[in-house]
Order: sequence, then structure tokens, then C-alpha cells
Amino acid sequence: MSDEPAGLVRPDRRRPEPLWHQAEMALRDLIDQGEWAPGLQIPNEDRLCEMLGISRITLRHALRNLEEAGMLRREHGRGTFVRSATMVAGVRGLTSFTDEMQTLAVSPGTRLLLAQVISATREIAEALEIAEGDSVVQLRRLRLGNGQPIGIQTTHLPSARVPGLFEAASDVTSLYRWLKDNAGIVPVKAKEVYRVGAVAAGDASDLELPVGTPAFEVERITFDQRSPFEFAVSTMRADRYEIRSTLYV
Repeated sequence: MSDEPAGLVRPDRRRPEPLWHQAEMALRDLIDQGEWAPGLQIPNEDRLCEMLGISRITLRHALRNLEEAGMLRREHGRGTFVRSATMVAGVRGLTSFTDEMQTLAVSPGTRLLLAQVISATREIAEALEIAEGDSVVQLRRLRLGNGQPIGIQTTHLPSARVPGLFEAASDVTSLYRWLKDNAGIVPVKAKEVYRVGAVAAGDASDLELPVGTPAFEVERITFDQRSPFEFAVSTMRADRYEIRSTLYV
């Protein structure tokens, strides 16, 4: 039919992959290749089943996975739409931003905005359990997903625990990997606090948003077996980053 995308690859029952996985990949390809643009309402379930040659149960499995991956959104009473580039973090382990994006099938990126050694303020010192005025490495980084800005993260680490980090900062892509390989630091737990905030004047240009746009403000203190080693403050674009949780009785 005329509304069938030219690049659609129909699932093949002779292939070893489950039909739901083939259907998910077929629809994902339409989005990735731009045949289904952000904001587009995709065909209804009956039409998709016809196009893909699969059952409704199989289709819903594929659609649910794409929705959880942040590629589709369902609006009750309206239909299903292609999302803009929103990163959806579901059940989350203690991982770096790089690993989290790769888990979501998103290409991670980092742009170093600032690296400096500063004296710990009272807030930083309390978070890292060090003395006020102690030397701290501060990294300010723009975090990217598929080349688009997602957030700005300002990270503080005790200089005594991360020798060489300041000098290597411009080459660090995954901070946690660098810490493991060069400082023997392996995170074991973290505490995070999410607040509703707004994009500050100093962040607006890099985040490509107007000043005052609603955003997530995230504070994170990360620990290894010894002590807290990281205090990070992030501003995340609310239109490109979500947290979803599944609650159990």
C-alpha cells in the first residue's frame, strides 16, 4: 500500500531471531534512517500488523521496547508518535554516563568545557568528606547523545585521589573507566537527588535552550570501598532525559 515505508524490512520466520525482535529492529531502522521523523504519528496496530506480517501480541512486544527506549510515545486516545531524541533511563545501575547511553542504544559524547584545580568549598568538602580548602579537580562537561546536548555536568574529585586527572582531562571520554584504570577507583554505590530547576544563563548556550527553561537538577555523590570520591552537579534537559521506575508491592 502507498503508506508503507520504502525502507521497511519485514520479519522473516525463517530467521533465528524472535519475530518481536525483528519487528523492533525494522521499526527502529525507520526511525534511525529518518523515514519516520520526530513527531510523526505512526500507523495504528492493525496496519502495522499488516505491514509487518505479525500478530498483535508480537507487535506490542516490539512497540513496548521502543517506547521504553524513548523512541516512541503513546498518547491515550490519540495514537503512537515518534519521539524527539529523549534519553529514557529505566532501572538504573551504578554506571557512567557513557555506559548508560550505550545501554540505551544512544551514541554518547562528551565535550570538556572546563578543567581546573580549585579549593573545596564547604558544600564540596562535606560531600567528599574532606577538609574545606583541600585541593579538588573540577571538570565541567557537556554530555551529548547522538550528537545532541543532553546535559551539563560539573564534577569534583579530591586531587589527592586522582593524580594525573587534571592533566589528562581533555582526553577522558569515560571518567569511571579512567578512574579504574589510573587510580584504582571502582564505584560501589551512589546517592542521587533530583530536583526541578531551570536552565541558568551560563548553561543556556551549550544546552541550546532559552534561559529559564525547566530542567532536571541532579546531585550525585559516588563512593568506592574507601570513601566518597565524586561530587557531581548536573543540569539535564527535561525534553531529552527522563527517569522511569517500576514499583513493586
